[in-house]
Amino acid sequence: MFERILTIILPVLVIVLIGWLYARHARPDMRATNKLNMDVCVPLLVFSALAAKDFQLAAQWKLMPAAALLVALSGLLSWPLARLAGISPRTLLPPVMFNNCGNMGLPLALLAFGRDGFNAFVVLFVISNLLHFTLGAFIFSSRTSLRSLGKNPIVLATALGLLFGLAGWHLPDWLMGGLKLLGEATIPLMLFALGVRMVDVSFKGWHVGLLGAVLCPLTGLAGAAIAVPLLQLDAGQSAQVILFGALPPAVLNFLMAELYQQEPDRMASIVLIGNLLSLLFVPLGLAFAL
Repeated sequence: MFERILTIILPVLVIVLIGWLYARHARPDMRATNKLNMDVCVPLLVFSALAAKDFQLAAQWKLMPAAALLVALSGLLSWPLARLAGISPRTLLPPVMFNNCGNMGLPLALLAFGRDGFNAFVVLFVISNLLHFTLGAFIFSSRTSLRSLGKNPIVLATALGLLFGLAGWHLPDWLMGGLKLLGEATIPLMLFALGVRMVDVSFKGWHVGLLGAVLCPLTGLAGAAIAVPLLQLDAGQSAQVILFGALPPAVLNFLMAELYQQEPDRMASIVLIGNLLSLLFVPLGLAFAL
């Protein structure tokens, strides 16, 4: 079991490490690459997974409420703790509620569960991201406008993927193959960008960082413990939800904190420490999942 976990997590860490080492010397500007990834590669990854011929979306519908339950429960559990600790809920709740199911979760799911399990995990990724861009944006700022949501490429790709998956429509193999190939570029790009981002953050405000970093996987695993029996998930779905719950805070939280000017330094600490602690919590989650 330990060897299998290492086989899953080490390739992920290698790419992150390469990004970190490269960024220490070259200091690359990843803005254009990240925008390309979010505008093109991620939407194609989502669409190609949801609309794949061998993926039965209806069979995985329980993963939708499972993801929503984990996100909601994490927020409910962390809200009173934020008040007790004297931390703004707008700072603590997003990184606890919205985890790194993209940069880290997708490649881990592919290595742990294979292509079929990966396609199913995309459902968790989609629901988490939809909630991040809607509920998460509102938590960061109550003045957030959701009118632009319909223009978001990931949201549009999700809607199209769900439509194709539920209607049983399929694109020609040559076209789907090209879309899938470009979408799969998402995974190494995300991991490399995560390594680059880690060069820029610091341990300033590490007390808050440690609290958020620990709460994210703990509340996620607590949510998984409730979701599995409540929704009567099968073995494969249970494993995916447990892995989802064990993931660290999403890097996107730091980008959104900068956008809304919601204590980005504290958010950086939460994200950095959380992803470092993933070396502990992700193997733990994989041990339960496998």
